[in-house]
Amino acid sequence: MTDAQIPQAAAGPRSGAGSAAAPTYTITIPTAVPMVSLLGPHDELLRTLERAFPRLDLHVRGNEITLRGPSEEVALADRLIDELVAIVGGGHRLTTDAVERSVGMLRAQTRERPADVLTMNIVSNRGRTIRPKTLNQKRYVDAIDEHTVVFGIGPAGTGKTYLAMAKAVAALQAKEVSRIILTRPAVEAGERLGYLPGTLSDKIDPYLRPLYDALHDMVDPDSIPRLMSSGTVEVAPLAYMRGRTLNDAFIILDEAQNTSTEQMKMFLTRLGFGSTMVVTGDVTQVDLPGGTRSGLRHVREILDGVDDVHFAELTSQDVVRHRLVSAIVDAYERAEADPGGRTPR
Repeated sequence: MTDAQIPQAAAGPRSGAGSAAAPTYTITIPTAVPMVSLLGPHDELLRTLERAFPRLDLHVRGNEITLRGPSEEVALADRLIDELVAIVGGGHRLTTDAVERSVGMLRAQTRERPADVLTMNIVSNRGRTIRPKTLNQKRYVDAIDEHTVVFGIGPAGTGKTYLAMAKAVAALQAKEVSRIILTRPAVEAGERLGYLPGTLSDKIDPYLRPLYDALHDMVDPDSIPRLMSSGTVEVAPLAYMRGRTLNDAFIILDEAQNTSTEQMKMFLTRLGFGSTMVVTGDVTQVDLPGGTRSGLRHVREILDGVDDVHFAELTSQDVVRHRLVSAIVDAYERAEADPGGRTPR
């Protein structure tokens, strides 16, 4: 095998030998990269590599990894190991999920490098760093940097709101905006709320709780009351946005599939100078009363192609919750695509 057949990169010197049908290729890992960081405790990540490349024989001896199998699989595994070395070399911890997602990106032949996707830091707090975990998530985050209004559309667990919140906190810390405004429609703001005890704020609080939860992950909890009392961070139901012009702010509308077309228009026209808007939602989870059209579905039709407005689509492949969530999302999508079909038991 020639050097032209196997792309050279950062992992270290290579040597090739063997027949054309099943060549053997050796990768030498730099001594600065601990093998346990690359292969995982008890070789957990090595087993992940073996599952990802069933047509290859992988052997490790010292700081050398030997690959034997079809040349196209050897080349792909070589690229993958380069990416993993770059991730570890940058001080990041590898996980099974990161390895599997890196394999998926390389097999999809995307332009972006897995190492660039998985090491992109958005915001850090209390020793925890928030970063995208999939290619679509990185493209979504990049779109927020590049456009004034971004719609993040996708199923539950794809990080739509969480990443938008992280970008808002990062923008506030960098003094790119002077305040963060987080809002949600209170879909059941009629009789059900009326039966709840307490003030209007108490009644609405359950609808806004997911926004508070995300905020607590990214900002020192002790500082949140001060930020909210000063107006630097505002969490409010969508109805409170009417009549306002929101300047110099990072504004997030969550659960936007539960807005009417009139509410969506009202919200978008609140945009002021120096502000960024991110609208998130899942068009398959509409809870509006029968006959009410979702403002998120409508806006995708009328604003598509408008300059400085971007629609970021996330899928079940971008779900970063329990693995079963992705399978559940796919199952529901199949059922909705074939409503007359028999649901498998």
